[in-house]
Formats: sequence, structure tokens, C-alpha cells
Amino acid sequence: MPETETWTYTLTIPNDPRAVPVSRHTLRLILKAHGLPHLAEAAELVATELIANAVQHTKGPAALRMQWAGAVLRIGVWDTDPTPPSPVRAVGWDETGGRGLALVRECADGWGWCARERRDEGRGKVVWCELTGAAA
Repeated sequence: MPETETWTYTLTIPNDPRAVPVSRHTLRLILKAHGLPHLAEAAELVATELIANAVQHTKGPAALRMQWAGAVLRIGVWDTDPTPPSPVRAVGWDETGGRGLALVRECADGWGWCARERRDEGRGKVVWCELTGAAA
């Protein structure tokens, strides 16, 4: 039963825009394999925003981590820039960007960030969010 399992997957992401759809599809396959397809739409949306930010605003690799525990899906994206994400702000109708973290905030049950160093890559940060896993 999905609610009692605990699992973690980590996907290393190159700094390449093609990594965004690859990561999104991988996330969907993992959720389907674990009997959690009802979380796929929201999970893909928030993961896409977090991964796109990492690829667009940093020069190094990134990593997507998906963790299921206690009926909560935690999605985190590590990147090489230790700078905190910009605060969520109002975006004008004619602006082409700046809505990603607002979408994450609205779709997720919680979100945040923390400084995080990786042994293999050095300093950086993780921007994370959580989705509760109640069956649809």
C-alpha cells in the first residue's frame, strides 16, 4: 500500500533545458510505479518549476530528490547557487517570467529552502515542497 512505503529517488540533472521534461517524465513514472498517479499532475508542475529555475539561474548541475514517507511526497531540487530564491512577488500580466515559486506555493502543502552542501559538488541550496498523498 503506498501510504506505508518509504522510498527516495535522486536524479542528477545536467545544466541543460532538455533535463526539465526528462525529469518530469521520470517523476511521473516513479509515482505510477508506487501507486500514486493521483499526485502526478501537481508533482510534475512543482518539480518542473523548481528544476527550470535551477537550470535557468545557475551554471552547474542540479539534482531532483523525491521522497515518500508518512503519506507525504517531498520534492527537493538542489542547485549550485547558495543564494536564497527570490521572494514570491506579484507579477504583471505582461511579464513572461516570475510565476514559478508562486505556483509552487499555491499547489504545494508547504515549501521552503535551505542551504545545502553536496560532497561531490560543493555549496548550494535546496528548494523543496511537500504534497500530501491522500488518495483522490
